[in-house]
Amino acid sequence: MIVLKEKEIICECGHLNPYGTEVCGSCGKPLVKNDSNELLNMRYEGAARRSQTYNKSIIDKVWNFFSSVKVGITIIVVILIASALGTIFPQELFIPPGQDAATYYAEEHGWAGELYYTLGFHNLYGSWWYMLLITALGISILIASIDRFFPLYKALKNQRVTRHEKFMSRQRIFGRSNVSDQDETMNKAVSLLRKKRYKIFEENGNVLAEKARWARWGPYVNHIGLIIFLVGAMLRFFPGMYVDANMWFREGETVPVPGTSQDYYLENLQFDVELYDEDDERFQGAMQAAPGAEHIETFRTHSILYKPTDESTVGAGRELEAISEQDIEVNRPLYFDNYSVYQLDYKLNELSAMSFDVEDRETGESAGSFTVDLNNPEDYYTLDNGEEVYIYDYFANFIINDAGEPTTENNVPDNPAFIFEMTNEDGEEELTFIRIQRNFEIRDDEDDPHQYAFTFAGIDTNHVTGLKVRKDLTLPFLIAGGSIFLLGLLQGSYWPHRRIWLQRENDGGILIAAHTNKNWESIKKEIRSVTEQTELSEPVDQTDEEYEKEYKEKDNL
Repeated sequence: MIVLKEKEIICECGHLNPYGTEVCGSCGKPLVKNDSNELLNMRYEGAARRSQTYNKSIIDKVWNFFSSVKVGITIIVVILIASALGTIFPQELFIPPGQDAATYYAEEHGWAGELYYTLGFHNLYGSWWYMLLITALGISILIASIDRFFPLYKALKNQRVTRHEKFMSRQRIFGRSNVSDQDETMNKAVSLLRKKRYKIFEENGNVLAEKARWARWGPYVNHIGLIIFLVGAMLRFFPGMYVDANMWFREGETVPVPGTSQDYYLENLQFDVELYDEDDERFQGAMQAAPGAEHIETFRTHSILYKPTDESTVGAGRELEAISEQDIEVNRPLYFDNYSVYQLDYKLNELSAMSFDVEDRETGESAGSFTVDLNNPEDYYTLDNGEEVYIYDYFANFIINDAGEPTTENNVPDNPAFIFEMTNEDGEEELTFIRIQRNFEIRDDEDDPHQYAFTFAGIDTNHVTGLKVRKDLTLPFLIAGGSIFLLGLLQGSYWPHRRIWLQRENDGGILIAAHTNKNWESIKKEIRSVTEQTELSEPVDQTDEEYEKEYKEKDNL
């Protein structure tokens, strides 16, 4: 063996091997521990791997780091732990719509929820560090595959039939046979191996019988599938690739469809709930089992889908063109441009407006009436007498917080409350708090009532529909990646790569050696069936000679 510049190794057969090669890629002579009888490491055919050879530059160090199986397993364990932490409490996507995430986690889960939110676990699967872990795993799989696949592929592609005697003797299965006729024995063995679907290669009278080399690529097919799957998972966080959003809007409203960048709008013309017929005998049993309950058959939103015209500009007041009109019903979604809109939920008779009467106590006459849109209140309203009512404060869903201060739980008008402001004849500001079944004047002197008295006049309600908008362009990646992974799993698990070498000796004997990447008992059984029909002696398994002796003794009984 001659080493040239620590980069190339010339074997005695003349073959030039890359630095780090353990077994000559041509004749198979061991280039490391040549005098040892230790079995050869055939996992990568003794080929040189970059990660085991170079460690000088920054690129080498990064390559060696990510090519390590230990590093890959560590990344997987970290991802599993992080993913488990993300399931302790619901992710932000699944909390009730309209609720502030920080408030929700604190109220529902106490100090643990606050910590969960503070650490960013409420949106864990879309966080930058989780994406970084997924990227690191993908890089590790890619580099580990390249580092191992190409040396192995080249070694198997360029393997010769005639191998060095040391290569043969250091295989796990090895034996020598003395035969009366080399040609007859070799020809008969080749014929038997062909019947077992081995592919035969011959060189100088020597034979290599090989079967299912393609099974050796199973783990790398797995890696390709995993990389494609991970790419699909990461693409879910790229704009336009994945949408899973809720939209709530009221009858008569036209709102942009979430995730479409305001390229599509949806109008809620009318919402309907359809109940089962109480007189239908088919449903009597179920209705009697739950008396007083509503037995809903289906619910639907009569909608119109719009698309802005080419001339319209982005913002309020865009010109919209209707492109379809359809009922969105349970199990009957609206499909358009890779989007699916499903009927998800509803809310009947939500408060939409409240009306108030104002009386001038000085004259005893009505100062006028006004109506407040609870979803879009004005800053002020002008009464019939010309006076103006200002909204000093508005609480859509009124509550008293822990500090004893009035606030709103969310923007849904379930329990609206107002503080109205007016100016009396003396130029003094008058504040009045009013909500359903509660009305009092905010004043310093209880014996000095306000000039203007507010009374509740009535309410208007509206139906609200809840829709689910979905778009998933990553599914082809996930399906393809998963399918390729299963294919690689099947390929690498159920078919072993087997090789049997038959090599002539000058004294008329025959060397026999064999290697497989799994299921050694099966290849020994195949060799045994060949030796029983030829003059070849059965080779021994050099890892367990005592087992071989016991097996022969049982076979002779």
